[in-house]
Amino acid sequence: MRNFALSIAVILASAPCFAGKADTIQVFSQAMQKEIKCVVITPDKYKRSKKKYPVIYLLHGYSDNYAAWPKKTNSRLLSKADELQALIVCPDGGYNSWYFDSEKDPTVRYETFISNELVNYIDANYKTINDRAGRAITGLSMGGHGALYLGIRHKNVYGAAGSTSGGVDILPFPDNWDIKKVLGDTICCLANWQRNTVINVADDLKNGDLKLIIDCGVGDFFLKVNRRFHQKLLSMNIDHDYTERPGEHNNEYWNNSIDYQLLFFKKYFDHSM
Repeated sequence: MRNFALSIAVILASAPCFAGKADTIQVFSQAMQKEIKCVVITPDKYKRSKKKYPVIYLLHGYSDNYAAWPKKTNSRLLSKADELQALIVCPDGGYNSWYFDSEKDPTVRYETFISNELVNYIDANYKTINDRAGRAITGLSMGGHGALYLGIRHKNVYGAAGSTSGGVDILPFPDNWDIKKVLGDTICCLANWQRNTVINVADDLKNGDLKLIIDCGVGDFFLKVNRRFHQKLLSMNIDHDYTERPGEHNNEYWNNSIDYQLLFFKKYFDHSM
């Protein structure tokens, strides 16, 4: 753990001096009765500015943690926060939560934590635009599922949501990534899976509810479910940006795709405020 913390400190310290600033904070979750670590990145002139900033919530993938995005991007998020004039918040989502409130494990309530407790904490302790027009959420893999899941279920909280390489339909993967630990298996608890997978949650969407951006690599094992999700949104006449690019389910792909997602959110913020 000491070496892990040191490696994060070295990565963040190596950022250009004109970039944003990253802090690791702990936010107490009343729902889970524990402290949750998050990285909060603020623009360079944040402390000296009187303006309020939009916030982008960035969710990690399976088996990762709050420090994953800063590590994957080699501190580039610091300059991105400055470029976008936005806060970037990277919360810990547990190694396999899929960002649900688990009906099987009461200690896993990351939907409540992120979309209620954490959002309220960030708005209370930072200079933020306290409105859905100033909030976006995205993530990779498990975090891509989580971002769309939370965005759709909490349209009053987020104005835009995205996913890169997201597991947007978990039903084809009943034995993968410890999902059954938070939902139960598909024999006893199929209804849990059906009502907690993004492709089904999207039934609650109406066009204009959320600005949506979705991408996936053509060599990714989640490509088929992303294509199905894209086709479903088309059939529902839900406007969204959908892109397939060369790449696989790996850091190289995410380190590239996040730039497009952040630009999408900047355009959303510029237009909505």
